[in-house]
Amino acid sequence: MSAPAQAPARAAGLAVVVALAIVYLVWGSTYLAIRLALEGGWPPLMGVSGSRFVLAGGAMYAFLRWRGVAAPTAAQWKNLAVMGGLLLGLGNGCVVLAQQHVSSGLAAVAVASMPLWMGVFGMWRGLHPSRMEWLGIAIGFAGVLWLNAGSSLTASPFGLAMLLVAPVAWAFGSIWSRGRDLPSPFMTAAGQMLCGGVLLVAAGLLHGETFAAVPTLRGTLALLYLAVFGSIVAFSAFVWLLHHVRPTLVSSYAYVNPVIAVTLGAWLAGERFTAHDLGAMAVILAGVVTITVAKVMRR
Repeated sequence: MSAPAQAPARAAGLAVVVALAIVYLVWGSTYLAIRLALEGGWPPLMGVSGSRFVLAGGAMYAFLRWRGVAAPTAAQWKNLAVMGGLLLGLGNGCVVLAQQHVSSGLAAVAVASMPLWMGVFGMWRGLHPSRMEWLGIAIGFAGVLWLNAGSSLTASPFGLAMLLVAPVAWAFGSIWSRGRDLPSPFMTAAGQMLCGGVLLVAAGLLHGETFAAVPTLRGTLALLYLAVFGSIVAFSAFVWLLHHVRPTLVSSYAYVNPVIAVTLGAWLAGERFTAHDLGAMAVILAGVVTITVAKVMRR
């Protein structure tokens, strides 16, 4: 292969690595940010989830239109509404609701089950994981279970139900979106956040959510972090990945995010960080590496 032909391939490979790193690191930090926003007085659906996505989606949509990107068509808006309802309304909304009732360890375990559902729903669309990819999924999930062994797994039935719905909805929405009539990846992210955010704000209002007091500065900064980095930056990278790599590789973030969450908890919140945690993180990363290698081998 000639040098000019190799350059685009290297550029495309670098873009995938950068996008994955953003999703891994930023979304791993959102567990802490969600907790800070909730503790800071922001209501779960209307505030932590809904306001975040309306703010991020609105800003991103306005910027893209200013740059001349075409607005979604009526048919595309319908698809974006379905995606927003599944990935953000049910996926993110249920996680935020659950974090009011369950431990962060249990939330990480539940989210880590998402790649299993991605594999199941991917088969429905003809995307059959290889044996090695299934092995990576199993290794990663085992690592997350190990990471949370010994942590408090007690939860209310409502919290457990939310953590069951969230990864299934996110995985189904991700697979459902492939091949649909959608705008450019970044306009897709903006439109999806707008639709999901409006649905979440409406759900919060219908649920009777209110502000008990003026949100704290720390809680507001956490919400802004979720909007800018967790939504605009990381979610855009996630949507781009859905259009360029296999779903199994995209879903590998669910294994890395708990590692990032535990690390930030130890660093910023004074949580204990033991050899037990290090061993579990090593297993999680082994699962990610296995999935990545399997993806390269299938090319």
